[in-house]
Amino acid sequence: MHIAIVGNIGAGKTTLANKLAHHFNWEVFLEDVDHNPYLKDFYDDMPRWSFHLQVYFLNSRFRQTQLIKKLQQASKGVIQDRTIYEDAHIFAANLHDSGLMTERDHQNYLNLFESMISMVDAPDLLLYLRADLPKLIHQIDKRNREYENNIKIEYLKNLNENYERWISGYKHGKLLIVDVNNLDYVNNPEDLGIIIEKINSTLFGLF
Repeated sequence: MHIAIVGNIGAGKTTLANKLAHHFNWEVFLEDVDHNPYLKDFYDDMPRWSFHLQVYFLNSRFRQTQLIKKLQQASKGVIQDRTIYEDAHIFAANLHDSGLMTERDHQNYLNLFESMISMVDAPDLLLYLRADLPKLIHQIDKRNREYENNIKIEYLKNLNENYERWISGYKHGKLLIVDVNNLDYVNNPEDLGIIIEKINSTLFGLF
């Protein structure tokens, strides 16, 4: 099985991915942020670095999908933090719509995405973590990553709107939406248990 966790910056994807991987004893694939050479520059100057950042993420995510496919062929389960779909439908789209990525760069990016997506299998379950702005801001402040200090509230708001639009039309496979605004699966095992029960119910028909 392949579960992909999606959601805005600060929604709690990485933490949940690690906890679910431990619970199911599956492999975990996390988003490559610590080694991303463009991330800090991007948050300092989005128009200048938007295309470079998105191409880096697109390539990184595509390589992940190929590794995931090999693991599934070897009968191993996978938990993935963020998907290749978000790169195009959420982040690149938002940058273009906000005037932070030129039309030329956006079309070039979409051409790359379309070439790659034909070789990508959709996850067995897409788990969307729905979080409001106060929750996102609190989580971002709490983890205190230097390169996230310049994230604007308007940017997070636009991403949330893009997520809701994309999720409402998602048709690639099973979808589970979890509102995490009042959940704390770091400190409350019961909250983690609620999510695991929802996953088992959606994926395996277990209650």
